[in-house]
Amino acid sequence: MALVHTKLLRPVSGYSRTIRYFFLSSMAFNCAMGIFMVMYPFYVRELGFSDALNGNIIAIQAGATAIALLPAGLLGDKYGRKQMILIGAAMLAVSFFIRAIGISEWILLLGAGLTGFFFAFLQVSAIPLLAEHSKDKQRVKLFALHAAIMMAANVIGHLFSGLMADALHQFTSLTMLDAVRVTLLLAFLLALLSFIPLLQVKETVQTKKVQKVAQGLNHRPRKQEWKLICLFAGSSLMIGFGSGLVIPYLNLYFNDRFDLSYSAIGLVLSLGQAMTVFAMLIGPRVVDRFGEVKAVFILQMGSIPFLLLTAFTNVLWFAIIGFLFRQALMNAGNPIQAALVMKLIHPNMRGTANSVTQMVFQLGWALMGPVSMSIVALYGAYTGYAVVFCITAFLYVAGSVFFLLVFRNREPLVQESQSA
Repeated sequence: MALVHTKLLRPVSGYSRTIRYFFLSSMAFNCAMGIFMVMYPFYVRELGFSDALNGNIIAIQAGATAIALLPAGLLGDKYGRKQMILIGAAMLAVSFFIRAIGISEWILLLGAGLTGFFFAFLQVSAIPLLAEHSKDKQRVKLFALHAAIMMAANVIGHLFSGLMADALHQFTSLTMLDAVRVTLLLAFLLALLSFIPLLQVKETVQTKKVQKVAQGLNHRPRKQEWKLICLFAGSSLMIGFGSGLVIPYLNLYFNDRFDLSYSAIGLVLSLGQAMTVFAMLIGPRVVDRFGEVKAVFILQMGSIPFLLLTAFTNVLWFAIIGFLFRQALMNAGNPIQAALVMKLIHPNMRGTANSVTQMVFQLGWALMGPVSMSIVALYGAYTGYAVVFCITAFLYVAGSVFFLLVFRNREPLVQESQSA
């Protein structure tokens, strides 16, 4: 047993106690989030609402995240990451409960707004927190491991949610609506549990180190720092617009085009996350060979043929294969890009930079959600999804090419291996 325990802990054993506790919390929370991602659109349907409301819920949630990201990043830079993460985790659990028991349209929209707003507190502070507790040479692998852990937890949530809802409906007297609601309440309990390890997260010593080092760095003029942030944001905006057209509705895509059951959809989505875990773990090897910028470009562009395969096929297995490889390749570049942001941006502005890039990404989700569902409603389950997938492919290519052209010759401001 001791040997097994050692092997399980080996990937995180080289990192600080704070990072290990943060990873534990992240596993619980992302398992809860995985349940919500799969089941909540079906909960809305089971309540008798149309998919137009699903589009509005996605838009409200993403819009609230976009609104909160910048102030959350600024507050995190000023008061520390732990406070933002604790507030976010507590309020996210509250929002999950509201959404799981809500039955009226305004409650569903309110709950989505709360989830989006306080998710920003976690989203914007996680990467800077990990950066402040690690060395520069560790960060690509650390961020890849963090992303892989989140995806693995999502796998569990995706897989378990559909199976649980179908089993509760088939083997108990619960209606499908009540079965889905019980599944969502389980997600609420997991979100509550994710709060506990966060109490063990420390930031005081490391934050002071980073601030001390930051004061001694040659700081670019603030205008140039903001210009660099805006360049990252430009790429993120194009990817976010493309993502917002497709990703929130992949569960509906498989249900509408192939009439898959909830448990089958959960299984497919969980396989997608599992593929992403694998791709993220091999991402650092791609970086070692090509560098951060080319690695992101290669991985993102490699996803395009699989995206188009998913768009046009009427064969379920082709759709699943296209979905799996698109999911893995497109997302594998995310931790690499995050590490590049932490490398190029001055430590005093990392939270702000992370918040801006995430904000514009969420803006794409907020604006494109209703557009996507309107196109599908107008043209149907085949043509409608084919149209939005093609628009997404165009935006992905534009964002990837922009990223390559802008950042391929950028040099870091400073080598920080001594700072953590």
